[in-house]
Amino acid sequence: MKDPLFNWLDHRAAGVLLHPTSLPGEYGIGTLNDHCYRFLDFLEEAGFKYWQICPLGPTGFGDSPYQSFSSFAGNPYLISLNALEAKNLIERDILEELKSLPNGFVDYGGLFNAKWPVLDAVYETFVQGNKKIRPYGSFTAFKKKHSAWLEPYAYFQALKAHFNGKPWYEWPEEVRSFASAQDYPLRKELERKIDAEMFFQYLFEGQWQKVREYANNRGVQVIGDIPIFVALDSADVWQNPEYFQLDPKTFRPIAVAGCPPDYFSADGQLWGNPLYDWDALAKDGNSWWIKRLKRCFELYDVVRIDHFRGFDSYWSIPYGSETARTGEWKKGPGLDFFKSIKKKIKNCKLIAEDLGDLTDDVRILRRDTGLPGMAILQFAFGGEGDNFYLPHNLQSNSVLYPGTHDNNTSLGWYAEASDKERDHIRRYLRVDGSEIGWDLLRTAYKSVSKLVVVPMQDLMSLGSEARFNTPGEAIGNWTWRYLPQQLQALRGDTAAYLRDEAEVSYRDGSPAVNTI
Repeated sequence: MKDPLFNWLDHRAAGVLLHPTSLPGEYGIGTLNDHCYRFLDFLEEAGFKYWQICPLGPTGFGDSPYQSFSSFAGNPYLISLNALEAKNLIERDILEELKSLPNGFVDYGGLFNAKWPVLDAVYETFVQGNKKIRPYGSFTAFKKKHSAWLEPYAYFQALKAHFNGKPWYEWPEEVRSFASAQDYPLRKELERKIDAEMFFQYLFEGQWQKVREYANNRGVQVIGDIPIFVALDSADVWQNPEYFQLDPKTFRPIAVAGCPPDYFSADGQLWGNPLYDWDALAKDGNSWWIKRLKRCFELYDVVRIDHFRGFDSYWSIPYGSETARTGEWKKGPGLDFFKSIKKKIKNCKLIAEDLGDLTDDVRILRRDTGLPGMAILQFAFGGEGDNFYLPHNLQSNSVLYPGTHDNNTSLGWYAEASDKERDHIRRYLRVDGSEIGWDLLRTAYKSVSKLVVVPMQDLMSLGSEARFNTPGEAIGNWTWRYLPQQLQALRGDTAAYLRDEAEVSYRDGSPAVNTI
């Protein structure tokens, strides 16, 4: 067998899955505040070497981090207001409305109404101070360094606000692409709003890089996450329509992404994301993707790519279809895409989300790339002995999860599992099911998978009430948060137990064998 392109996962380790919005705090949503640093202290204390998060991009309707306005920008909701107050950029009296938001979950509607005025006020304070306050270095230097994506994104957001939130393809024809909008008179009118949007990115970047440095200094690497496809209503598509399957006149998609009908969904899944024009991307050396991934590695140490299958083949659904039934499989860019990535990005650490019903071609592509795939213990039980996710069938070059952000918590899953599944897991693990979350963690730690990632909810032994996302449900997702005392309860004895589990199963960064 030929050598794989990438072979970076050469050690055994464990990590925790927690999106920053789930952190504690007094202003309606988890932010990059002191609670974030205390969480990282816990990871070090408990022997974890990785922190996995969901995408950090700015979110819109539905609040999903997987439907972002930009693949390059950060979410201003994550900006810590406490940190800005310490830098004399906020007057405490303007925080009253935010303080009334709940601490136990994210109220995105209330957050939208309360946080943006505060951020706008921070920008005004910055401008009125003649920009002498430099909380995170030179704002001018930041704008220059990131101008390729920052200016188009900020202009996109300014136009979206001007047109009352309408998607860009419903804007006047003159501004329906970044290229055509460059010299449009409205740009001068929106200069202050554009600059404010860039300032918010400056604040996010400054705070995030401090968090990442703090993590790295404690031996913790950050695993970022990106969806393979981008949102239609995004600065990505608005700035680069030539790389997507769009009608050149209307800028509407020719076809959109999704999944075909299966056992779980008779109509399939209609995601609605625009599809890439892979030929156009290849002719340009996949430059857009290379820029996207380079930006990711400015933010993260490792990047998980959602829906790896799409690089081999993707489900193409004619635009305007009511269901995914009308789609057909089209060929993706394959191994050549990853060869072009490797040439341009050194030390490229990627994880392939290869869950679901996969073909042999997809498995061969993942093998040839050498990227670690994923496995889910909640998918392992209730079937036959050839189930890929059963511990005795796992591959060493993989990342093993009890469940991910799309799954129920381990306790919630077990409570709702069939009698057959519960009987199988009890007999397989030789347990009584009373501590199923910890049973799955111990099983994962002792598996051959080099990397194990455990959701924070499982460490806290929480049930279905703490589920982060239920795919297919439009409301009620992405809102879970923990309280400070819940993390504090894990410090000490529990953290010591976790560190011992990591040491005894050699998940302390020890070298691993069977690299592929």
